[in-house]
Amino acid sequence: MKQRATDLRRRAENRLREMPGKAKRATSAADAQRAQQELQIHQIELELQNEELKLTKAEVDAGLEKYTNLYDFAPVGYFTLGVDGTISQVNLTGTTIVGVQRSRLLGQRFGALLEARVRREFNVFLAQVFKDDARHTADFELLRQDQPPMIVNIDAKRQSNEHECHAVIVDITARKKVEDILRRNEALFSALLSQAPIGVYVVDDQLRMVQVNPRAMPLFSNIEPLIGRCFAEVIRLLWPKRVADAAERRFRHTLKTGEPYQSPEFVERRKDTHVKEAYEWQIQRVTLPSGDHRVVCFFNNITERKRAEETQRRMEVLAASNAKLKLEIIRREAVEAALKMSEQHAHELLNQSRQLQKKLREASHQRLLALENQRKDISHELHDKISQVLIGINVRLAVFTRTAGVDEKAMAPVRDLVEQSVRIIHDYARELRPAMLDQLGLIPTLRTYIDELPKRKGREIDFSATPDVEALDNDKRTVLYRVAQEALVNVTKHAQAHHVGVSLRLARGGVCLEITDDGKSFDVDLLSSPQWSQRLGLTGMRERVEMVNGVFSIVSKRGKGTTIRAVIPVGNEVSRAKRVKKGA
Repeated sequence: MKQRATDLRRRAENRLREMPGKAKRATSAADAQRAQQELQIHQIELELQNEELKLTKAEVDAGLEKYTNLYDFAPVGYFTLGVDGTISQVNLTGTTIVGVQRSRLLGQRFGALLEARVRREFNVFLAQVFKDDARHTADFELLRQDQPPMIVNIDAKRQSNEHECHAVIVDITARKKVEDILRRNEALFSALLSQAPIGVYVVDDQLRMVQVNPRAMPLFSNIEPLIGRCFAEVIRLLWPKRVADAAERRFRHTLKTGEPYQSPEFVERRKDTHVKEAYEWQIQRVTLPSGDHRVVCFFNNITERKRAEETQRRMEVLAASNAKLKLEIIRREAVEAALKMSEQHAHELLNQSRQLQKKLREASHQRLLALENQRKDISHELHDKISQVLIGINVRLAVFTRTAGVDEKAMAPVRDLVEQSVRIIHDYARELRPAMLDQLGLIPTLRTYIDELPKRKGREIDFSATPDVEALDNDKRTVLYRVAQEALVNVTKHAQAHHVGVSLRLARGGVCLEITDDGKSFDVDLLSSPQWSQRLGLTGMRERVEMVNGVFSIVSKRGKGTTIRAVIPVGNEVSRAKRVKKGA
């Protein structure tokens, strides 16, 4: 204000100097003239203030008119209310809302404009407004003449004088109708959701779980809390990370783009229950009236259906298998009938074969006995007669040489030939049947045969025997001798052995002959089969042993050589080993 007065005085002095008459007055005038000048300055100041007041009033009037227009034509109703609800001010929009002229509204209580049933509630609301300086808001139904009630929102705040409050009134009838429709739709959606025959859940635009229907609850039964929880967190509690990451990406993509997604059949093992389950699911984005988005997931647990399908498939496979099995049973029954006939025929053939084998074995035994007797007879003839004749010839030649005066040197070659013939005949006789076997027994004969075998460098033959083996009769000793003879011939020809052992001992079940070597092994089954042409005399050895009710066996292993064993009973009894074999 002081600055403004200084400005007015300066402007007044400037205007006084500009006056023509006054500017020419002498400066040496008296104090009266100075006082007059001061009065003139104050007069000019008053004139300037008057002009400024006029300008200010014009501005205030323009501002008041503008404020009045803004106040009256605002899109909301403005009311100034007293403590008891008396209306002291109202704009035109407010009168339009309540449908009453301003002159009739002023001085009237606002509660009279409301439905009778909400007036008490309004009085409580008004008391709350005047209780503090906070803003208060509430919705009420407003009476209107010849029109349906209007729903208004009242937003009120107490003035600084604490005797009045400003209230802003907005018509929200249309919004309330929309809200009622939304509530009905939400109720309908919730009802449809709860009655849906499949599982349904909804996530909001922040990917939070907001709704889950009863059919979907078993999927989330192990998760608490569920509503309001982040879908990404929930899905990771249910499924492996790979599956959860893919599902979250699908949801976010649909939420962002609105593109729906339908999953193929989904089979996976749950993390929380460790049970493999199968599902069908799809997602769609929906838009609320507020513009917010939601993603709705529809899913169906098809685990039981898949199990049923698998069971059905297995049943079909089993049915097909049963049909094939029935055909196979029919075929096999026919084959079995044919086999029974063939078996009977084969049994008959087997009996015939056994009879033939028995006859062949008897014939073979008889042949072997006859051969051995022939060998014995021929051996005796060669040893006892032909050898004696040759020896006699040699003696006669010696006598003839001395008596006839023939040169002995000239006759020496003849005598040598005779002696060589004797030795050859002697060898043949021993090969056919060693006379020592009948005269001295098995042990000396076998020892002599072993000593006379061709010696090979690096090969040793050990022979051991017990005297009680001589309890065998002549035929059985002959069998053991022939087995040993044949086995030793095979060793010298084929085995390439370094050590050979021959033992004769009284064993359990009879006399046991055992011949072992550390030479090359062979396939016993192959050499014993009829298809093998070179059987190393095994069949003959076996037949000889079995001919006297004995048991013959061969064991041949790589790296361990071959063992031939023949057990012959003493007397006419069958050996224990042969009885066990027959019993088996």
